[in-house]
Amino acid sequence: MSLIEITNVTKHYHKGDETITPLDAVSLNIEQGEFISLMGASGTGKSTLLNLIASIDKPDSGSIVIDGTDITRLSRTKLANWRAANMGYIFQTHNLVPVLTAFENIELPLLLLPMSRSERRRRVEIAMQAVGVLDRANHYPRQISGGQEQRVGIARAIVAHPKVVVADEPTGDLDPDTSDQILDLLKRLKEQLNVTLLMVTHDAEAARIADKQFQLNHGKLVQTGGTESNPAVLSEAQEVTG
Repeated sequence: MSLIEITNVTKHYHKGDETITPLDAVSLNIEQGEFISLMGASGTGKSTLLNLIASIDKPDSGSIVIDGTDITRLSRTKLANWRAANMGYIFQTHNLVPVLTAFENIELPLLLLPMSRSERRRRVEIAMQAVGVLDRANHYPRQISGGQEQRVGIARAIVAHPKVVVADEPTGDLDPDTSDQILDLLKRLKEQLNVTLLMVTHDAEAARIADKQFQLNHGKLVQTGGTESNPAVLSEAQEVTG
């Protein structure tokens, strides 16, 4: 069984009298430890799909099963608890709390889990070491560079040892050299932690570092590159251009 099983997921938004369907009966299976990249023009539903997998939003129809749990059927309280234990999120704009130090920002997800203070400290230090910012533990976001902020954001995403990490344009606000460093870091962490990683990006070069690459267009999803094609989306190939 795949770690993530997305089956016939549809999502609608209403804008006045217009109905927008960024995702139309999308299906996708993702194995444990896979690195998936997702591309598409602005407004095609990339972030929508990411937010559904991250349990931030719910589909109008279809199911999303992660490690045997159908997250579309969980209550709000159970979903919040599940998300804290199983999901990490890397934002384009870092989303660090400006009045907290790097250490405190990374520690935030652990405050939602039953864990001793000493265990939280141990995990934060390991995560900071993994992304190369241990020497910035007591610095505030305004005191570090954009690349270091993103490294802190990545450490926050992995500190709870999640099964899945989703990254929404993680290099979108960074210069080319720093972007390359962050992409190398994500690939290394994926290999070392065996975490399942899903990344939305507009950058074709960034997308190619993933094990499999997908494209969203007119609500449909198709694999465009990487390892063996995913049977769950091949039937949509003829409906997607480029």
